[in-house]
Amino acid sequence: MPLSKIYKLHFSSNRRYVKALKNMLGFVPGNLHLYHLAFRHKSVAVPVKDGVKNSNERLEFLGDAVLGSVVAELLFKKYPYKGEGFLTEMRSKIVSRAHLNQLSKKLGLNELIQYDTRMISYPNKQGSLLGDAFEALIGAIYLDKGYVFTKNFLINRIIKPHVDIQTLEQTETNFKSRLIEWCQQAGKEVSFVQTENAEGDSVKIFTIDAVVDGEVCGTGRDYNKKSAEKIAAEKACETLNVL
Repeated sequence: MPLSKIYKLHFSSNRRYVKALKNMLGFVPGNLHLYHLAFRHKSVAVPVKDGVKNSNERLEFLGDAVLGSVVAELLFKKYPYKGEGFLTEMRSKIVSRAHLNQLSKKLGLNELIQYDTRMISYPNKQGSLLGDAFEALIGAIYLDKGYVFTKNFLINRIIKPHVDIQTLEQTETNFKSRLIEWCQQAGKEVSFVQTENAEGDSVKIFTIDAVVDGEVCGTGRDYNKKSAEKIAAEKACETLNVL
């Protein structure tokens, strides 16, 4: 970034926000609008066009894809003799909502997220708020700085200092089994329903809903159907406060 732009940011009305982001992320942001948007929850967003709100949901979608790509490459290189099933499981552990919530707290993102304070009274509705903001932030960094910068940021600023891959390798995180067991104990019916299958030239993205007593409690999307089910189960566990 040109020195003139950095100087302008530091002495603008947003200087405190810029300083907070620099201290948190280790770099000076370029497009501040992206970062403001990354921390805006849908509960305080307003419609902009065709029902779409100016929340962090679109950035979350983008950040999820970038994060998954970086983690997949990292695991592919780290475990040259492991199969697809193991790599998929490890990626799911690293990018799980519960784990992203923890990383978000470590970074201090909770200090910047804008959301309806009435949600404080409903902890089960806050389950993915931090993790969603983390993914949205990755989306913002990607648009602001590019893929290579974002990849280096994730590896050097997030994964190396904060993610213990060896410990995660030994950790059992079978959210699907946990959800099914909880539903059995509570006398509830649970099913996993495929709702979408967007196909490109050679790529399929599976969309799975975790449905409990007829209500969608979590949705997962992945290139692998089983992984999509696991993501849906994890989000349902958060919604139902099973974690």
